[in-house]
Amino acid sequence: MNSKHIQGMVQNLKEGRLSRRTFIQKMAAFGIGAPIASQILAWNNVAMANATLEYKPSKAGGGGPLKLLLWQAPTLLNPHFASGTKDQIASRIFYEPLAGWDKEGNLIPQLAAAVPSKENGGLSEDGTSVTWKLKPGVKWHDGKPLTADDVVFTWEYAADPATAAYTTGAYKDIKVEKVDDLTVKVIFSKPTPFWADPFVGVAGMIIPKHHFAEYKGAKSREAPANLKPVGTGPYKFADFKPGDILAGTRNEDYHVKNQPHFDTLEVKGGGDAVSAARAVLQTGEYDYAWDTLVEDEVLKRLETGGRGKVSAAPAGDVEFITLNTTDPWTEVDGERSSIKTRHPTLSDPAVRQAINLLIDRDSIQKFIYGRGGTATASFVNEPKQFKSSMLKYEFSIEKANKVLDEAGWKKGADGIREKDGKKLKFVFQTSINAPRQKVQAIVKQACQRAGIDLELKSVTASVFFSSDVANPDTYTKLYVDMEMYTTTQPQPDPERFLNQFTSWEIANKENKWLGRNVSRYSDPAADEAYKAAQKELDPAKRAALLIKVNEIFCEANVILPVLSRTKVVAAARSLSHDHSGWDVDTWNLAAWYRS
Repeated sequence: MNSKHIQGMVQNLKEGRLSRRTFIQKMAAFGIGAPIASQILAWNNVAMANATLEYKPSKAGGGGPLKLLLWQAPTLLNPHFASGTKDQIASRIFYEPLAGWDKEGNLIPQLAAAVPSKENGGLSEDGTSVTWKLKPGVKWHDGKPLTADDVVFTWEYAADPATAAYTTGAYKDIKVEKVDDLTVKVIFSKPTPFWADPFVGVAGMIIPKHHFAEYKGAKSREAPANLKPVGTGPYKFADFKPGDILAGTRNEDYHVKNQPHFDTLEVKGGGDAVSAARAVLQTGEYDYAWDTLVEDEVLKRLETGGRGKVSAAPAGDVEFITLNTTDPWTEVDGERSSIKTRHPTLSDPAVRQAINLLIDRDSIQKFIYGRGGTATASFVNEPKQFKSSMLKYEFSIEKANKVLDEAGWKKGADGIREKDGKKLKFVFQTSINAPRQKVQAIVKQACQRAGIDLELKSVTASVFFSSDVANPDTYTKLYVDMEMYTTTQPQPDPERFLNQFTSWEIANKENKWLGRNVSRYSDPAADEAYKAAQKELDPAKRAALLIKVNEIFCEANVILPVLSRTKVVAAARSLSHDHSGWDVDTWNLAAWYRS
């Protein structure tokens, strides 16, 4: 299907000769999934059925308290430092982007007046700029108006290397100009097919210039608003005890009519996924629990209590294992796992290949995750047109042993393989969570049968996913040999998701370990393909380039995908919530209500 054919279908849709459903079906037949098909309609200013939650309350307030559980407790409330999903969810309560992603992958305006398109003058013909018009009348929680100056400042703040923002990848290569008080123009250095990255979704939350201006750059960690946010969102900040509890009150001057429904908001952090699921599904103590990473059989038993329901949304998230090709046990210039070092054993491709063969993905899916994930060998799994058809997984202890034998790794008297005085002994870490500990045990058992010894390390989730620069146990530090966690694809396009496979995103001391490339591995071919994809306007060619980036890292056995994750949450039966697999859970929190 070429672009001319697609435009013909779009025109037929506009003129009523084709239904939206038929358009989506025809696009799917050519390998273009619903999220991207919906985005094409947005680009062409085609009216779409509202895929967000239908809001029924006729007035704001009156809903009483809303109680959420994040078993990985938030530790900060600055969205541009939020490397963990828990902090992104908490930040989104108070801050909003220009637009967010609904459950069908549609781009929905939030602080923007409308989604830019060619027909409304928002998108340039050559793909080098996008113009956003802000929604008039939006106020910060302190009463000051939201203006284009705040949007321009957010770009300056996140793009400044000295700020060391986690979101810098979305901003460092663009320019943003103020057109008038309610209009900004984003200028790209080259044709940019996926323009909905800066100011959109997880990376796009706008921060107030008047609260952060003196803290841009080297003083960024000193801003009081990092822990006491002043945003535009549906709830105002009331109290925050990092690692414990977050409280908010209804924003009485919220910019959406009759929203929000709830009068107060409580976000409780800590505990574990099972207790969080139980508190919603069985006891009804809480209204909503995020990321119920629990064995499916346990969830089914808890659901019989009748107080809550489990909701699973398609997503691009992936549970995977990273193998460290740098040395986590040697310190160079004040940091371990420095790119100036090589791992003494995992730098051997044969060792990495063997470990990949020792992951029993099918059993992990069948006996642990159930509805929560599907076994995969690909880092990118959704939308389908971006998934590699070449990557396959296999579980074979016999083949793993053969690979290691041929590479010269011999078993010693203790049964552990070694070569040149170096043993295949590794520390394997993940967050404390029952399914993950079971996966660790499965992998450890298989590795033992191949002469590889794994020391299992489990880190409290709030520590593992912390953005604390002084914490040695964060996943971004990777101060061990291998680790496992889920990473979130923040929008239905994998470009930004895959920038964690580029050399310029390597996590290190200089960027306060907030670079998105935690593996520290890089490949010039991956960098080249990624840069080419950023300016390729042909959808098929661009998809092929992004698939190549994915394949390079997976075929190198540095990134070992385990499961394509769905986003599974627990909610009270009385709660109407807007759960999207393409954005954080609180992306449309203002529209939640109790029926």
